Amino acid sequence: MAALSSIDLTFDESTEAAVRGEWDALERAGFSSLGAHTASTNRPHLTLVAAAPLELVRRPTTPPLPLAVTLGAPVLFGSGDRRVLARLVAPTSALLDLQSTIHGAVRPESLVAHSHPGAWIPHVTLARRIRLDDLARALELLGDDIVGEAMALRLWNAAERTVTPLA
Repeated sequence: MAALSSIDLTFDESTEAAVRGEWDALERAGFSSLGAHTASTNRPHLTLVAAAPLELVRRPTTPPLPLAVTLGAPVLFGSGDRRVLARLVAPTSALLDLQSTIHGAVRPESLVAHSHPGAWIPHVTLARRIRLDDLARALELLGDDIVGEAMALRLWNAAERTVTPLA
C-alpha cells in the first residue's frame, strides 16, 4: 500500500502552541509524543481526508477561514494494549461542511474508509503507542479544552514528505 497523504487544517499560533505544549509534556514523561518528530513539516493539524495516493479531481473551493475550533476530550484509537491518544475536535456544522467539500474534491476510490463523511472523526493526535496501563498518567498531562482557530489548508504528500499550502 502506498503511503497515506492527506489534506489537513492547521491552526493559529496559540492553538498550535497549546498542542505543542501537550506534545512536550507527554514526551518529557516518556510517551511517544508527536513532539519527538522534528521534521519541519510536522505541526499540529486536523486531517480532513487521507488517501493512497491522494488525487484531487478538482481544486477545493476556498473555505471560510479562519474557522473556530475546540479541541476537547481525549480519545483513544486502535486496539490491543497500545493506543493512539488524541483530542476530539468539536464537529461544528462549518467543520463538517468543510470536510464534506474536501472529500468531494478527492478521487473517492483512493480514500481511506475513515475519510468519508459520517465515518470521519475530527481529532488532533497527541501521542502514539500509549500503553493502557499508562493512560491515567498520560491524561494527567493534558490541560483544559483548547479553543482556537483553524487558519489554513495544506496538502501533505507522504511519498515526497512535502507540504503544499492550499488557497
